[in-house]
Amino acid sequence: MSILLDNLTVSYQRRPAVHHVDMAFEQGSMWAVFGPNGAGKSTLLKAAMGLVKADTGSVKWQGLQRRDIAYLPQQSDIDRSQPMSVFELAAMGLWYEIGFFGRVTAPQRERVRAALARVQMADFADRQIAHLSNGQFQRVLLARMLAQNAKFLLLDEPFNAVDAHTTYALLDVLRQCNRDGQAVIAVLHDYEQVRAYFADTLLIAREKIAAGATEKVLCDEYLQQANDAMRRRQDAEWCAV
Repeated sequence: MSILLDNLTVSYQRRPAVHHVDMAFEQGSMWAVFGPNGAGKSTLLKAAMGLVKADTGSVKWQGLQRRDIAYLPQQSDIDRSQPMSVFELAAMGLWYEIGFFGRVTAPQRERVRAALARVQMADFADRQIAHLSNGQFQRVLLARMLAQNAKFLLLDEPFNAVDAHTTYALLDVLRQCNRDGQAVIAVLHDYEQVRAYFADTLLIAREKIAAGATEKVLCDEYLQQANDAMRRRQDAEWCAV
């Protein structure tokens, strides 16, 4: 099972945000997607999910269905004003099993409770999500992913505006998910978090700079290449390569 990016290019207003990227994310791997601001990290993750259209190339899910991939967008993409309890939000991870109108069975209810317990939110199950702190809300969103039992977990800057204690607690949960056999692909901007928790890193600056073992990718040479790539003048027109 894998997610394959083949010569992937995605553009916004005829400017490439991700430019001719080849990449393979394999079952059981743990990847950080890292790079300067505006490097196309979130766009790459959305393309891998099929949420944005490729201009050239393709995204292939080998041995995977949509239900096998769980996706956590940035908090700014999520409406927290809707009337919903913590349990109800976490139970949305069951959507591919029960649909819009299905009933949650007793075993599924226990699975949701177990997911909330893993992120230390079991005692908040009846609280409305509008009343949660940023850190608490992020814990519940991760519980929703855990309840889905997906084979691949894709997270887009999951620790923005989240306190350090919560960040490292959730990183520990993700590391355990990976040890249990789930693939983790996370867009991150914190150099130390990547080095401490992720065996492999994809470094991009719209184009792929390097990919592989984190200690080799996050070296001065490649980081400088990424910064240089972001400083290059962009053609206003769409690339023809």
